[in-house]
Amino acid sequence: MLSSARLRPFPLDRVRLGDDSVFARARDQMLHLARVYPVDRLLAVFRANAGLDTRGAPAPGNWEDFGHPREQAWGEHDYPGRESAQTANLLRGHYAGHFLSMLSLAYAGERDETLRAKVDEFVAGLGEVQRALAATGRFSHPGFLAAYGEWQFSRLEDYAPYGEIWAPYYTTHKIMAGLLDAYELTGSTEARDIAVSMGHWVAHRLTRLDHERIQRMWSLYIAGEYGGMNETMARLSVVADEPLFLEVARLFDQDDLLAAGADRRDVLTDMHANQHLPQLLGYLHEYDLTGERRYLDAVLGLWDRIVPGRTFAHGGTGESELWGAPDTVAGDIGHRNAETCATYNLLKIARQLFALTRDARFLAYYERGMLNHILASRRDVDSDTSPEVAYMFPVNPGAVAEFDNIGTCCGGTGLENHVKYQDTVFFTAAETDAGADDELWVALFVSAALDWREQHVTVRMLTTQPFGGTTELRIVGDDQFVDGTPLTLRIRVPEWAIGAPTLRVGDEKIPAPVEDGHLVVRRRWTSGDVLRIETHASLRAVPTPDDAVLQSIEFGPSVLVARSDATTTLDLPLTQRRRLDGSLRADDAESAADVEAALRADGAVRIAGVRFEPVWTGSDDRYHMYVRASGADIAFVGAGTDVPVRLRQDGSSLLDDVWREPAPRTRAAFLDRVGETASAARRDGLLAQTELIRVLAAAAAADVDGLGGHPRGAVRDTDAAGVTWLESADADGIPVVEWSIPRALAEASLAPSLAIATDIIPAPSGWFTELPTVTVVADDLAGSGGLQVEVSLADGAWSPYTGPFPLPGDGVHQVRARATDAAGATGHAARDFAVDTGAPVSRATVRRLGSSVEITLTATDDVSGVERIQWEGPGTFWATFQEAFTRALSDEEQVVEFAATDRAGNEEARQRLILPSRGDGS
Repeated sequence: MLSSARLRPFPLDRVRLGDDSVFARARDQMLHLARVYPVDRLLAVFRANAGLDTRGAPAPGNWEDFGHPREQAWGEHDYPGRESAQTANLLRGHYAGHFLSMLSLAYAGERDETLRAKVDEFVAGLGEVQRALAATGRFSHPGFLAAYGEWQFSRLEDYAPYGEIWAPYYTTHKIMAGLLDAYELTGSTEARDIAVSMGHWVAHRLTRLDHERIQRMWSLYIAGEYGGMNETMARLSVVADEPLFLEVARLFDQDDLLAAGADRRDVLTDMHANQHLPQLLGYLHEYDLTGERRYLDAVLGLWDRIVPGRTFAHGGTGESELWGAPDTVAGDIGHRNAETCATYNLLKIARQLFALTRDARFLAYYERGMLNHILASRRDVDSDTSPEVAYMFPVNPGAVAEFDNIGTCCGGTGLENHVKYQDTVFFTAAETDAGADDELWVALFVSAALDWREQHVTVRMLTTQPFGGTTELRIVGDDQFVDGTPLTLRIRVPEWAIGAPTLRVGDEKIPAPVEDGHLVVRRRWTSGDVLRIETHASLRAVPTPDDAVLQSIEFGPSVLVARSDATTTLDLPLTQRRRLDGSLRADDAESAADVEAALRADGAVRIAGVRFEPVWTGSDDRYHMYVRASGADIAFVGAGTDVPVRLRQDGSSLLDDVWREPAPRTRAAFLDRVGETASAARRDGLLAQTELIRVLAAAAAADVDGLGGHPRGAVRDTDAAGVTWLESADADGIPVVEWSIPRALAEASLAPSLAIATDIIPAPSGWFTELPTVTVVADDLAGSGGLQVEVSLADGAWSPYTGPFPLPGDGVHQVRARATDAAGATGHAARDFAVDTGAPVSRATVRRLGSSVEITLTATDDVSGVERIQWEGPGTFWATFQEAFTRALSDEEQVVEFAATDRAGNEEARQRLILPSRGDGS
């Protein structure tokens, strides 16, 4: 819902991040890089392209390196064609644009004149390059500025694929965004002028194209990726006061995506996530400037298709940069999840949506992504040359984040991420909302100080978060502040908070109604007043939407990852540790206060002997973001039973039944649920009569409410229809829970219990990628003896079960089992197995085009099917193959590697395609 009044954040220099904040470490490490990295290195690729002296500076490297030695700054008319052109590193210039943004952001936050001087030096260098390029007369407009020729843009207009070109407007966006940041954050009018000239060049190129051609350009995978050009042109229209630029921004609208978002249709499956996320930010800017509701509706509609249904625990999204199916998290876990660029843009979108709607759910995502992905993406090391940030932050078992990333897309966004943590802590009403500037919105609990000079106060926030739940807001007035001034504080209620937060000023408890997810404190303040906010966190297991047993472990806003060198999913008895409020009991921490203390003292907490620590530490050790809730025996918090967990045919168990939603929230409701489900389990053959009694006794003794009470349990037989309970005290005043069990349960003839198990677990896809051996376990619960166990494969004939057996091979198989006791009672079970043990097979087809080649990749997989083919060559990254691509031949042989992955998760060994040198006629 759109709020009637928009909010605005404070300028970066008005909010000072506390040195005790968990974000200070990454901020300081990135500020160090900003101060020591030479501007000449960032300008080198631009100067080389313009024929200027590079001053001996090496390029940053990786994607941000010099072009091919025989590459020229071709214009749109003298490009020799893909058959002859030799090119390399065609995204160069993008990283420099991000670095200029980082320097500008760092100056805005620190007011360090050495940073301002570097911005000015950088901008002056870009201006020199722009003038040198214009002087050649080679390009279509004097505003052209790039580290390569204009030919990439003209080839895009003819639908050239990725491989021949590499997202030219993406790089243009990064350069222009850096220039606009330099103007808006440091006041560089030269940066504004360069950006305006570039804007006129963009307008010159696009306004001469028809709508259909433009739409097809933007639909091209990677080649048509344009970053946030619509955002940049919309910003430029304000900076330059030129309506033309807003019209050009609208030329970047992608009609199909806008329509789908506004109609709330899900079209995202298999789309390149970060090709489209920056567009959404642009649509919000277009909404700001035009008031056309379709832009906002489109972003809201698409947001709801991404968060939470395509979002991992740390806030990341996508696998190999592509979105998976709707409401699929567990099923989308691969080896290259969560491109950090995508979270960078999701945070920007969430921030804008909160400012527009005041809806706290956008801040809930922001807090999750900023803490658990962005902060976690900066390795805890110092460097003079590398941003030391993660490209992918995967979530598969035993994952390792991909740190370093000089010159990559995530290396570029990573430069910016860590110098602006304070930009979303506080908000106030926009200037257009007269009379509302006495309201302060506290969006995030971060140690920081706000210079709220409009109200003549400094607001100092101290917090124990993300470990603890205590936050203090101290109001300190300046010489013009008058005690008794009325101010309103609106403080976000975190979505992870247990119960209602409490607020006090001194000993006075402050009433605070909740509006739009925020506590509202309306008060006349005296300088020195301290508002103390207590929120209560819990250690909890959060299931994925598509697999309830695959769960992340979280405490307050922090995702806790298991540290283990294992590379298969860890099975832990989580359900057996669950309390009524959804929290878990750890090995070494009975309460939330104990968890907080353990995290502060040791940086970790242990569950079932496994070390869990916050994901955001910057460690490069292996981690497990998800674990499987599983355990051999039935247990409740602090009370075991020695009764094995037995599964029904559908895979559910007694513990699943006890905690099904809506889960019990009181001890009485818990005992009712256990009585109901345990008697059902007895009737279904999952429990023997003696086991039923042990389960009921454990439920009575369990510390499910965290109060530490452990009543004794007693059982008596009755003629009642169901299991009931009554709590009383014995002669010594000790609590006793007396269970009444229907006699009919004891007299019932129970069928044998069956379980069909395997010696290995399936891949995250659900397929077995190794041939499993099947074991059938039959339990004669009635004790009548003489069990006869039989098995059947699919609908085949029944045959006696003589021991574990392998499945016949790849394919989808159903194993059925039945067990009959001496009394003639028969129990049944069935389980489906999907098996694909072979990797797909890929091949490359090469077509010679003079001095270049066109490469087409294909793959086959007859069992689970081909999921994707990926490839990389010199100067490119491990990308998903979409269509034929072109590679220019060079003076030396080149190696293109490619491999296919099937839907089961089997990955083919990388294939190598050797491209001959240019002079080799073979």
